[in-house]
This record gives sequence, C-alpha cells and structure tokens, in this order.
Amino acid sequence: MNPQELFDHGKARVGVIGLGYVGLPLLRAFWNAGLPVMGFDIDPRKIELLQQGKSYLKHLGEDLVSPMLEGGRFDVTCDFERLGEPDAVIVCVPTPLGKHLEPDLSYVENTSDAIARTLRKGQLIVLESTTYPRTTREIMLPRFEAKGMKCGEDFYLAYSPEREDPGRKDHNTRTIPKLVGGIDKLSGELALALYRRAVEKVIPVSTAEVAEAAKLLENIYRAVNIALVNEMKLVLTEMGIDVWEVIEAASTKPFGFQAFYPGPGLGGHCIPIDPFYLTWKAREVGLPTKFIELAGQVNHAMPDYVVQRVTLALNNAGKAVKGAKVLVMGLAYKPNVDDVRESPSFELIEKLEALGAEVDYNDPHVPATHRMRRYDLQMTSVDLSPKMLAGYDCVLIATNHKVYDWQMVADHARLIVDTRNAMSHVTGPRHHIMSA
Repeated sequence: MNPQELFDHGKARVGVIGLGYVGLPLLRAFWNAGLPVMGFDIDPRKIELLQQGKSYLKHLGEDLVSPMLEGGRFDVTCDFERLGEPDAVIVCVPTPLGKHLEPDLSYVENTSDAIARTLRKGQLIVLESTTYPRTTREIMLPRFEAKGMKCGEDFYLAYSPEREDPGRKDHNTRTIPKLVGGIDKLSGELALALYRRAVEKVIPVSTAEVAEAAKLLENIYRAVNIALVNEMKLVLTEMGIDVWEVIEAASTKPFGFQAFYPGPGLGGHCIPIDPFYLTWKAREVGLPTKFIELAGQVNHAMPDYVVQRVTLALNNAGKAVKGAKVLVMGLAYKPNVDDVRESPSFELIEKLEALGAEVDYNDPHVPATHRMRRYDLQMTSVDLSPKMLAGYDCVLIATNHKVYDWQMVADHARLIVDTRNAMSHVTGPRHHIMSA
C-alpha cells in the first residue's frame, strides 16, 4: 500500500516523539481513532509508567493510558533505533531558550538526527514543536536529504503546530482545529490525511513556514496583550484604581475588546518563550521587533514587581524581608493543573530567598519539585491549615487554584499579597490584603 492509501484509509502506524503535555494526549487521540501507535521518549521513568497503564499527567485523568493497553495497538519505548517502524513520526520535543534568550533547538536537532538514522522510503515526518519560521526546512530537511532521499518523493515532511492548553475542559486534542503545512504539496496532503483521522477540523496552509509563523502569532498576540494589562496594573495601582474591576468593566463591550489578565509573570512553555524565537529570527533579515521585545521586557519584569510589593507589605507591617517567613500559594503556572514549566513561582521563591526570606510553598497539584532546566528547588509542598497560615509573616498568592478556600486564607493569614485577584470575593476585614 502506497503512503497516500495508508494515510487516506487510516492504516498508518503513528509514532510520537516526546510524551509530555503535547505528545501523550496526541498519542491517545490517534489511538482513539483506531490507529496503531508508538510512543518514544528519552525518560525511562515515563516509559515504565506508561507500560503499567499509568499517567503522569494528572489533569488528563487516571484513565488516559490504561485503555490503550488493550488490543495490541499501543507501544512505548526509549529505543530510538525503532523509529523506522512507524509510517508517520510526529515530533513533540521542547524548544526552550538559552541563557541569552536565544532559541535552543538542540532537542529538534538531536531528534532529527535520530530519525535520519532510520528514515525509510514512504515515511512522513511532522514537527509540532513551536519554533521560528523555516526551522522545518532549514534544520530538519537537510538532515533527511543527506540520506540520499528526496522530500516529496521518497519521504515527506510537514509542520503542524501544537495547540494544547493544559487544564482546559471545553477543548481537547480532537476538538482543537489543527493547522498543517507541508514542505511540498504532497507532504502537506499526506499530513492533512493523517491528522484528519484524529482531529475534527484540520486546516491546510500553503507551506510549513505559514504554519510555523501562525503559531508564533497566536502566542505573541497573547504575550503582547498580557504585557498591556500588566503595565496597566502598574499604573492603575499607583493611582488607587483596581485593574481587575477596570478589565471587568471594559469586558462589557460586545465588540473590539478581549479580556486579558495580569499576573506575577508568564508561565507555560509557549507564552514566555515563543516571542523570542521570532525576535531572534528577525535579526537574520535585519528587521527589529520592538513591539514584541517591549512586551517581553514588561512581562519578564513582573516577578520583580511582585517581590517589591511583598517587601512593601512586610515593611508596612513592621517586618523586614530578611528573616520573614513567606508562604507561596501555587507553584503551577496556571490554575488547576500540575504544570510547572516556566512558572513564575520558581523565580519568586528564588528572589525572596536571595533577600533572606524563609520561603515555603503549597500546591495541592504539585506535592514536590523536581529538577528543571533552570531550577532545582528540592522543596515539598507544606500542609495548609489555619494554624499553618497564621505562622507566616506573609502569604503570597501566585496561582489561584479552585481547591483553595480563599475565605479561610483571608481569615487566618496575617498578611496577604494577591497577584491573581483571588481575594476579590472574601468577606470581613481587608486591611491585611495587598494586590500585586
């Protein structure tokens, strides 16, 4: 059966590299569609858990993996020498930033080298990792064609940006529309046929570069608007105006306005990182990206602003930061998930400790920290109780999980610095609550 028939008729075996917040739900979506699937990851701990039917992505439910053990269509491995087995290989690896905010494409490069070693005729390769335009063509394509095969004839290559949003209940991998752009026309058509097996709406675009740029635009749009409300927060706070009430008021307009909300800094794998992929690539064509870079500066300054507000709150209470006991509520970057990637809470803890504070954290979704690219806090979540709250000089609300009892926090904490407007509906005295 030729590649067109394989993908058109849903007979293709699908491999997914990188079984994290993007790759694992994608693997399940293709399994749900009736296709045989293979998962690849460099972390043997993940592979062991998956082979036992266990999921490490708690927000997706305990039954994410276990059903796939039935029927013989599910396989996971750390052995990248088996990459020649799937008919389609989808790459969902990290694309972080380096120390100087430059793109770190080492995961894409290393994965492409691994695919190239086993690349066979008829295989379709799709990159989903967020990156700058031309990555698929300039980084992946040469590695594959060095095997002596031609794209569009011997193998096929496309880009389809991930659009996962951990914790969202109204959309999932199947219902979120999918963009697909090929390096050539046939590659795009095959990728389109593949994704249509697992995703309700798949939208073809003319090239891989269009799909790459569209993903960046989506996230830059959010980053710029978040920077806008963060800057508004700074100004309005000094004027004694509640920015949250202002946003609520502006949201009553039925057109021309979309609500974005301020916070302690940007988190997640997309919004804090993706804009800098475009700013870096823009230098190659000699054009500045002043607007995007300014938004990045505003957003990256928010943790410092929050620490200043904590310092001011403690000072007003007659307490120095040095030696103060501070509890950070929420380690995840967003509510109701265990995702701590790029979470500003880590930077807040680090900055407060650098000033001499004794810092603990509580997060019911994150019982303990683990080693990350930038941080290794080696901390565990403390219990939350009225007595525990009363023992801290300051409680810093960094993430507004739904499971928190905000009234209990308001009643028993001596001092609260709120970055998420979590205290908006509590009753009783508010003199000990400061926004940030």
